[in-house]
Amino acid sequence: MTSTISIILIVFLALSCFALIILLLGKRSKAQMALREKKADHTAREVGDFYNKQTNNFLKVYGEVIQAFRTTDVTKLLDYQIETIGFEKGQRVLDAGCGVCGPARYFAKHADVHVEAITISEDQVEKARNYITEEGLEGKVNVTHGDYHQLEEYYESDSFDVVYFLESFGHATNHEQVINSAWGMLKPGGKLYIKDLFIKEAAVPSLADDIQREVKNINDAYHYNIADLYEVLKFIRKKGYILSNVKTIDLPLEDFENLTISNDFQDLTGINKIENLQEYVFPVDFFEITCIKPWNALEFGNSRYFLQNLYYMQVHNRKQEEL
Repeated sequence: MTSTISIILIVFLALSCFALIILLLGKRSKAQMALREKKADHTAREVGDFYNKQTNNFLKVYGEVIQAFRTTDVTKLLDYQIETIGFEKGQRVLDAGCGVCGPARYFAKHADVHVEAITISEDQVEKARNYITEEGLEGKVNVTHGDYHQLEEYYESDSFDVVYFLESFGHATNHEQVINSAWGMLKPGGKLYIKDLFIKEAAVPSLADDIQREVKNINDAYHYNIADLYEVLKFIRKKGYILSNVKTIDLPLEDFENLTISNDFQDLTGINKIENLQEYVFPVDFFEITCIKPWNALEFGNSRYFLQNLYYMQVHNRKQEEL
């Protein structure tokens, strides 16, 4: 009798544990799904107004390279980006969400590329143009006031070798629209490069709500729309890009500047100040995504990425004899 009761208790406890696990997984799933389905609460105009008001404060803390994931010596970060993006001399490239053109000016000087840059902030345009003039880069860097959701309104299609986003992609109100807009700007074989923060996957279910809360805080404070990596990759694949590389940013620890630089900005402005760093759950990962717009010719596809090139032909009803 005692043995039977023990078995019943063990089965009951096992079922209870199983039910608890299912409940926690369901909670995690709902929290993560809420993040992935959430639309941006801001408009492009509000992003512009935010930077019109805060750019001077960003310059005080970050300098002319406004990126949170950075090296103490920012030239190491910019050299890394030159190498990772793979700029080639004489290329025409587009800096989408350019800030005050800190990276754009560096790339023009050190990679010998021509940079078209676009920002939604009038204040950043004015400051960027002053920097460009001071450095004698008028023929190498040009900045435009505009919205990178509609790049076709400012530039000719198929006219850029590279379109890049350096921690600016997250301001998009519609990530898919931005990816599609960049496609229209790229020449066949051109590269799209995105370096940004993405929603962290909860290592344990109990952290899902904390991550969701902190992501919302960042989005609300900075007019951001932190992307879900899997959603972005889906948009990239759906459009037909060749997905070349997805990776965690690869910088040596000794060169890395502690992310407390964000705390300096928060102390200066009072924006999204973190009161208890010991209990703070870091809600994002930083990734780089590199992809390529397919070529329209099989002589390229036969040697590289031939499946994507064949798919591109099929989608656009292209026949081999037409190429």
